[in-house]
Amino acid sequence: MPLLPENYIINSLTKILYKSRIKITLRKSILDPQGKAVEHSIESLGYKNIKDTRIGKYIELTIDSASEAEASKTTDEVCKKLLSNPVIEDYEFEVLNLNGSTTSNKNGGGK
Repeated sequence: MPLLPENYIINSLTKILYKSRIKITLRKSILDPQGKAVEHSIESLGYKNIKDTRIGKYIELTIDSASEAEASKTTDEVCKKLLSNPVIEDYEFEVLNLNGSTTSNKNGGGK
């Protein structure tokens, strides 16, 4: 299966497609009522070995960028400005080169 979106045309400026995989979670110090509700439901199904459940968000962005550093910077800025609440959430992400195999990882948010 191709990694590039359908109908994607590589432009003459030699930009590359990157995929950012972002994970946003509540900070450990923040109570997670949704996670607790899910944990109780799991326990009611008979799974007694689950000790902690936290709910978060997973987001993927496809970025057309001249470099991996630029794609990483864009991802970080979008996380800070829109996707995460820096008061109660932490985020981390990885950037994958869809035309190759390089990867970068970054933690953000108060970690």
